[in-house]
Amino acid sequence: MPLRYLFIDMNSFFASVEQQVRPELRNQPVAVVPVRAETTCCIAASYEAKSFGIRTGTMVREARKLCPALRVVEARPRLYTMIHERLVRAVESCLPVTAVCSIDEMACRLTGEEQQPDRAIRLAGQIKATLQRDLGLYLRCSIGLAPNQLLAKVAADMQKPDGLTMIRTEELPVRLHALQLRDFPGIGPRMERRLHRSGVATVEHLCRLSASELAAIWDSRWLGQVWWGHLRGDDLPGTPTRRRSLGHSRVLPPTLRNDADAWTVLVRLIEKAAARLRHVGCWAKSVTVSIKYLQGPTWHENLRLSCCQDTLTLIHAARQLWPRKLSGTPLRVGVVLSDLLENRNVTVSLFPEDRKLQALSRAMDDVNQKYGVNSVYFAETHAAREQASTRIAFTQIPDLSLVDA
Repeated sequence: MPLRYLFIDMNSFFASVEQQVRPELRNQPVAVVPVRAETTCCIAASYEAKSFGIRTGTMVREARKLCPALRVVEARPRLYTMIHERLVRAVESCLPVTAVCSIDEMACRLTGEEQQPDRAIRLAGQIKATLQRDLGLYLRCSIGLAPNQLLAKVAADMQKPDGLTMIRTEELPVRLHALQLRDFPGIGPRMERRLHRSGVATVEHLCRLSASELAAIWDSRWLGQVWWGHLRGDDLPGTPTRRRSLGHSRVLPPTLRNDADAWTVLVRLIEKAAARLRHVGCWAKSVTVSIKYLQGPTWHENLRLSCCQDTLTLIHAARQLWPRKLSGTPLRVGVVLSDLLENRNVTVSLFPEDRKLQALSRAMDDVNQKYGVNSVYFAETHAAREQASTRIAFTQIPDLSLVDA
């Protein structure tokens, strides 16, 4: 079975971008954070910082204890998105990109002679050289070569930084036995616990299971067959996906950790989520508001809606939920719009007031698209322009026409 996929995984992407554009950070321990606060978490760490035990999710105050010389940098989502776009173009100059998997990962399908090991290795080297030429020496990547996309991603994770790993069909599944269950995409904490409850604690045991045994664990005959095939190098189609929810959350800087400012930031997040909702052609039937409290629990409340897409209706729904919140110091606020339906599955309201609100939201979208983000916005969100500026997640690549970072 030939090599069918080349998978590119950028190494410590956000931190590496900062080191590339800011020479004073090069070869220094760097942590990227969403806001400048000791109580927030690192969202990325350079390899110099990782050598001290700092990881994604490490609290800033704990990171400073591990590395007193740590350079803490506030994230710049627009910059990372622009570099991502340059990254895709650079890879495309060597090999067509089949799938952009996240802001720092992409997969390329190999065809013809590209599937031969020697040729695939040369292509990987060409991509690495092109990235260093076009993006800079501090933006390194690890590349995996394998018979399917899942194993190519696993291979890319096996050697970091600047790695190149190949998994051949004839090595399977033995080549995988030394890995941990969580090394496989799709096996997170919950799935790992389910596997453990079924007596599966190692990848070697996982590989010994039949398709029917895997189906029983995954509670899906189809997934059982897919996993059995993937572990042996088969290239099987993925499941069709449907967007079910979208949302935004924000860690509040210390000066905004009070109820009034938290509400202002939440309203801004609703405005951004509603604009995204319309942009992707969906309607929401549910809104959830959440608050994570400093040294306290997380509160969340949900409200069911008629099919909704306009901003003011969503703000009104959140206003109904807000009085139910707990007492305490808010650390993070968030909104999730869920139970989404696509445009084609929605019957538009016949009530004139609903139509007016929908028309208003779309008119504002049109103005902001033509004249720039934030050309028009609701007065209630004015104070939150800066505090609710776009943050970035690895799996979500912002549309620069919709963000205000």
